[in-house]
Amino acid sequence: MLKNSQHSYGWITITMHWLQATTILFMFGLGLYMVDLTYYDPWYRGSLQLHKSIGILLMVLWIIMIVWKNLNPRLKPEPAPKHELLAAKAMHWALYLTILSLLITGYLISTADGRSIAVFDLFEVPALPKLIENQESVIGDIHEILAFTLMGFVGLHFLAALKHHFINKDRTLRRLIKPQV
Repeated sequence: MLKNSQHSYGWITITMHWLQATTILFMFGLGLYMVDLTYYDPWYRGSLQLHKSIGILLMVLWIIMIVWKNLNPRLKPEPAPKHELLAAKAMHWALYLTILSLLITGYLISTADGRSIAVFDLFEVPALPKLIENQESVIGDIHEILAFTLMGFVGLHFLAALKHHFINKDRTLRRLIKPQV
Protein backbone atom coordinates (compact mmCIF):
# COMPACT_ATOMS: atom_id res chain seq x y z
CA MET A 1 0.00 0.00 0.00
CA LEU A 2 1.76 3.16 -1.20
CA LYS A 3 -0.94 5.75 -0.52
CA ASN A 4 -2.70 6.52 2.74
CA SER A 5 -6.20 5.33 3.49
CA GLN A 6 -8.60 6.53 6.18
CA HIS A 7 -7.25 3.80 8.46
CA SER A 8 -3.54 3.61 7.66
CA TYR A 9 -0.52 5.48 6.42
CA GLY A 10 0.97 4.15 3.21
CA TRP A 11 4.63 3.35 2.59
CA ILE A 12 5.34 6.76 1.03
CA THR A 13 4.14 8.65 4.12
CA ILE A 14 5.88 6.21 6.47
CA THR A 15 9.17 6.52 4.56
CA MET A 16 9.00 10.32 4.43
CA HIS A 17 8.18 10.51 8.16
CA TRP A 18 11.14 8.38 9.26
CA LEU A 19 13.51 9.92 6.70
CA GLN A 20 12.62 13.38 7.96
CA ALA A 21 12.84 12.29 11.62
CA THR A 22 16.28 10.69 11.30
CA THR A 23 17.57 13.58 9.18
CA ILE A 24 16.39 16.15 11.73
CA LEU A 25 18.07 14.27 14.57
CA PHE A 26 21.27 13.98 12.52
CA MET A 27 21.16 17.70 11.66
CA PHE A 28 20.72 18.63 15.32
CA GLY A 29 23.73 16.52 16.27
CA LEU A 30 25.77 17.94 13.42
CA GLY A 31 24.76 21.46 14.42
CA LEU A 32 25.88 20.85 18.01
CA TYR A 33 29.18 19.48 16.71
CA MET A 34 29.71 22.39 14.32
CA VAL A 35 29.34 25.18 16.88
CA ASP A 36 32.44 23.92 18.72
CA LEU A 37 34.64 23.87 15.62
CA THR A 38 37.08 26.67 14.97
CA TYR A 39 37.61 28.24 11.56
CA TYR A 40 40.90 26.35 11.21
CA ASP A 41 39.50 22.94 12.08
CA PRO A 42 39.85 20.63 9.04
CA TRP A 43 36.17 19.58 9.24
CA TYR A 44 34.85 23.16 9.68
CA ARG A 45 33.99 23.78 6.02
CA GLY A 46 32.96 20.18 5.31
CA SER A 47 30.47 20.00 8.16
CA LEU A 48 29.06 23.40 7.30
CA GLN A 49 28.60 22.45 3.64
CA LEU A 50 27.03 19.11 4.62
CA HIS A 51 24.63 20.88 7.01
CA LYS A 52 23.61 23.39 4.30
CA SER A 53 23.18 20.74 1.59
CA ILE A 54 21.10 18.43 3.77
CA GLY A 55 19.06 21.43 4.94
CA ILE A 56 18.09 22.28 1.35
CA LEU A 57 17.16 18.65 0.65
CA LEU A 58 15.15 18.59 3.88
CA MET A 59 13.28 21.68 2.66
CA VAL A 60 12.40 19.83 -0.54
CA LEU A 61 11.28 16.79 1.47
CA TRP A 62 9.20 19.01 3.79
CA ILE A 63 7.41 20.55 0.80
CA ILE A 64 6.79 17.14 -0.79
CA MET A 65 5.50 15.81 2.51
CA ILE A 66 3.03 18.69 2.94
CA VAL A 67 1.78 18.30 -0.64
CA TRP A 68 1.51 14.50 -0.20
CA LYS A 69 -0.35 14.95 3.09
CA ASN A 70 -2.91 17.15 1.35
CA LEU A 71 -3.33 14.78 -1.61
CA ASN A 72 -4.13 11.80 0.62
CA PRO A 73 -7.18 11.03 2.75
CA ARG A 74 -7.00 12.10 6.37
CA LEU A 75 -6.66 9.22 8.81
CA LYS A 76 -9.45 8.67 11.26
CA PRO A 77 -7.87 9.30 14.66
CA GLU A 78 -7.82 6.57 17.26
CA PRO A 79 -10.55 7.04 19.88
CA ALA A 80 -9.29 9.54 22.47
CA PRO A 81 -10.55 12.33 24.70
CA LYS A 82 -11.15 15.62 22.88
CA HIS A 83 -8.28 17.38 24.69
CA GLU A 84 -5.83 14.70 23.48
CA LEU A 85 -7.04 15.05 19.88
CA LEU A 86 -6.59 18.84 20.12
CA ALA A 87 -3.14 18.41 21.68
CA ALA A 88 -2.12 16.03 18.87
CA LYS A 89 -3.28 18.49 16.23
CA ALA A 90 -1.47 21.37 17.98
CA MET A 91 1.71 19.30 18.26
CA HIS A 92 1.69 18.42 14.57
CA TRP A 93 1.21 22.09 13.65
CA ALA A 94 4.01 23.05 16.05
CA LEU A 95 6.32 20.46 14.47
CA TYR A 96 5.51 21.52 10.89
CA LEU A 97 5.91 25.25 11.62
CA THR A 98 9.07 24.86 13.69
CA ILE A 99 10.69 22.71 11.00
CA LEU A 100 9.73 25.24 8.32
CA SER A 101 11.06 28.11 10.46
CA LEU A 102 14.33 26.23 11.02
CA LEU A 103 14.72 25.62 7.29
CA ILE A 104 14.04 29.26 6.45
CA THR A 105 16.39 30.60 9.12
CA GLY A 106 19.08 28.15 8.01
CA TYR A 107 18.73 29.46 4.47
CA LEU A 108 18.91 33.08 5.67
CA ILE A 109 22.06 32.38 7.72
CA SER A 110 23.72 30.55 4.83
CA THR A 111 23.00 33.26 2.29
CA ALA A 112 23.60 36.29 4.54
CA ASP A 113 26.88 36.97 2.74
CA GLY A 114 25.10 37.08 -0.63
CA ARG A 115 26.47 33.74 -1.84
CA SER A 116 24.23 30.95 -3.08
CA ILE A 117 24.14 27.51 -1.45
CA ALA A 118 25.84 24.72 -3.38
CA VAL A 119 23.94 21.50 -2.71
CA PHE A 120 26.49 18.66 -2.84
CA ASP A 121 28.01 20.47 -5.84
CA LEU A 122 25.01 19.28 -7.91
CA PHE A 123 23.08 22.55 -8.07
CA GLU A 124 22.93 25.92 -6.38
CA VAL A 125 20.14 27.71 -4.54
CA PRO A 126 20.44 31.47 -5.09
CA ALA A 127 20.70 33.93 -2.22
CA LEU A 128 18.21 36.64 -1.36
CA PRO A 129 19.49 40.16 -0.78
CA LYS A 130 20.48 40.81 2.84
CA LEU A 131 17.32 41.50 4.84
CA ILE A 132 18.67 42.90 8.13
CA GLU A 133 21.91 44.19 9.63
CA ASN A 134 24.00 41.41 11.24
CA GLN A 135 21.69 38.88 9.57
CA GLU A 136 23.94 35.88 10.10
CA SER A 137 24.27 36.54 13.83
CA VAL A 138 20.66 37.58 14.57
CA ILE A 139 19.09 34.81 12.51
CA GLY A 140 21.70 32.38 13.85
CA ASP A 141 20.46 32.99 17.39
CA ILE A 142 16.87 32.40 16.27
CA HIS A 143 17.94 29.24 14.42
CA GLU A 144 19.58 27.88 17.58
CA ILE A 145 16.49 28.58 19.72
CA LEU A 146 14.28 26.93 17.09
CA ALA A 147 16.56 23.86 16.97
CA PHE A 148 16.30 23.31 20.72
CA THR A 149 12.55 24.04 20.61
CA LEU A 150 12.15 21.44 17.87
CA MET A 151 14.04 18.86 19.94
CA GLY A 152 11.61 19.55 22.80
CA PHE A 153 8.65 19.03 20.47
CA VAL A 154 10.24 15.87 19.06
CA GLY A 155 10.71 14.54 22.58
CA LEU A 156 7.05 15.21 23.45
CA HIS A 157 5.95 13.67 20.13
CA PHE A 158 8.03 10.56 20.89
CA LEU A 159 6.64 10.26 24.41
CA ALA A 160 3.09 10.61 23.09
CA ALA A 161 3.74 7.82 20.58
CA LEU A 162 5.01 5.59 23.39
CA LYS A 163 1.96 6.45 25.50
CA HIS A 164 -0.33 5.45 22.66
CA HIS A 165 1.55 2.20 22.15
CA PHE A 166 2.11 1.04 25.73
CA ILE A 167 -0.65 2.68 27.76
CA ASN A 168 -3.53 3.20 25.31
CA LYS A 169 -2.50 0.09 23.34
CA ASP A 170 -3.86 1.60 20.14
CA ARG A 171 -2.53 1.55 16.57
CA THR A 172 -1.10 5.09 16.48
CA LEU A 173 2.57 4.05 16.48
CA ARG A 174 2.06 0.84 14.49
CA ARG A 175 0.47 2.88 11.67
CA LEU A 176 3.80 4.70 11.26
CA ILE A 177 5.82 1.49 11.16
CA LYS A 178 3.94 -0.42 8.47
CA PRO A 179 0.61 -0.01 6.68
CA GLN A 180 -2.29 -1.49 8.64
CA VAL A 181 -5.03 -3.44 6.93
